[in-house]
Formats: sequence, structure tokens, C-alpha cells
Amino acid sequence: MRIVFAGTPEFAVPALDAVVAAGHQVAAVLTQPDRPSGRGLAAAASPVKRAAARLGVAVLQPVTLKTPEAQAEIRTLAPDALVVAAYGLILPQAALDLPRLGAINIHASLLPRWRGAAPIHRALLAGDRETGISIMRMEAGLDTGPVLLREAVPILPDDTAGTLHDRLAALGARLVVEALAGLARGTLTATPQPTEGVTYAAKLQKDEARIDWRRPAAEIERQVRAFNPFPVAGARVRSTEVKIWRAAAVDGAGEPGAVIEIDPAGIVVAGGAGALRLEELQRAGGKRLPARDFLRGFPLAVGERFELSATS
Repeated sequence: MRIVFAGTPEFAVPALDAVVAAGHQVAAVLTQPDRPSGRGLAAAASPVKRAAARLGVAVLQPVTLKTPEAQAEIRTLAPDALVVAAYGLILPQAALDLPRLGAINIHASLLPRWRGAAPIHRALLAGDRETGISIMRMEAGLDTGPVLLREAVPILPDDTAGTLHDRLAALGARLVVEALAGLARGTLTATPQPTEGVTYAAKLQKDEARIDWRRPAAEIERQVRAFNPFPVAGARVRSTEVKIWRAAAVDGAGEPGAVIEIDPAGIVVAGGAGALRLEELQRAGGKRLPARDFLRGFPLAVGERFELSATS
């Protein structure tokens, strides 16, 4: 089939590779405009743009798809289908109607749970035991279209946003190839999403990564995993910003934020219920280190206190 592929971040790259490897003709890739990045704030191409260059596929970077000019550009490509994976721009109904077989989206949740921008992080923060990929027909609503294919995966106890992202990206790549084959044969059935169980995965805010030690340790552990590798959960101790890369909820009690134990496995800090063993940390401007190595350069003692939160 003749495909237009729309995606921007790393999550979409395995799907683009899989569509090309399956023998489909990718007429063009839509991706967001280059953004300032790095210390010099130089314009940087998106991961999907870099992948398209590697594959020899033409790239279009409209600021919006709401204009007649942008829609005309897609129309001239005469796509059979539009495949969307974390594109990041609103696709108006006029754009969705352009492909002969419509537009399909790779969404990283089991819809209707976690519609929206950050489904992987929200599933981790909520303590969900499973998530997955839904391939849906797109419509104007926010992730409201009927589902063509879905597959669940367990959320493992040590999963981070990074590890879960990679598993779901690979699953999405496999399922979207299956979906395109089904569309070509006319064998896919679109199942409307149920009205019950709808939740929304709001875009992450940077201040959500700030640890509040008054919360239960189990929740803080999920927070650490959900914000790894970005933006990384953080706390302050002795007026120093510290990023927490890896932690585990353990038994323990004390004033929230207090260091109650230091052992070879980590630094145990009391939460609102239970305690959190900090196992991998990073000072501002430093390297991420196992707790033992971190303590050599920044020794802490039992009884010291982490600040309760950003506003404490």
C-alpha cells in the first residue's frame, strides 16, 4: 500500500521501520518542525526525521495540518492509508478523510484507559498491572476512535518509562503491520470503545517529578520509575538537588524525608507510609551513581532530612 506516515519521537521509529520492511511504499513522512535542542539550542531534527533520511523517504514538516495548503500537499501524495504514531499535531477531520482507507493510530495504552499525551507514564504512576497497544481508526476526538487491534503486556515490578516505552514501541510496530494487512484485505473489524473506564493521560508537568516525602513510599517508587529516563524524579537534601534514578519501597518508619538507615544497598528514607531505599542517585552536574559510590562524594548520615517537597 501507499502510506503517509506521521510521527515525531523515538516511539514512532520502530513502526516506520516496520512499515517500510513490510514492503509498503511510504510516500512521505510527516513530522514536527525542527526544535531548538541542547546547550546551544541549535535546531534539531526529530528521531522520525532522522529515520526517514536513513530510509530515503521524503519528509514534510508543516506547522499545522489545518490549512488547505497542508491538506493539499497530502492529497497530492494519494495515500491509501495514513499511519500515525505520536505525531504531536492535531489532525483535523479534513486531513483524516484524505487517505482512501482512512487513518490509523498507534496508541500506547489499552483504550479507553489513558487517552491522551502520556499514557505510559500515567499507567506507571497509577500502579496499573498491565498496559498495551491499541491500533485505532482515527477521528476528530482525542483518542476516541474504534479499535482495530489491541494487545496487552504486563507492567513488570522494575519497569521504568524507558523500558516500557521500548517494549510498547516494538509491539506497536508489529501490530501496525498486521493492521495494514487487514485493511488491505478488508478483514479488520473496528470495535467502538466502551463508554466505561475512560481515563485521560494528561501531559506531564515538570513539577510532577518533585518527590513529596509525605506520600506513601510505594507511590514514590512508582514516581521514580515513571520519570526515568525523563525528567527524573528529584529531591533536595542539604540545599542540594539530587535526582533519584532507581529506588525500592521497603519496610521502615520515621518522619517523612528522614534518613533512617544507610546500608550497602542504599539510603533508606522514610515516606508517609513505609520507606524508600534510594539505590541510584545523581547530584546536579554529576554522574548517576550507585548509592555506595554516591555517598563517597556526598556522605549522608542517619537523621538527616530531605526537604519534604518543592514547597516545603
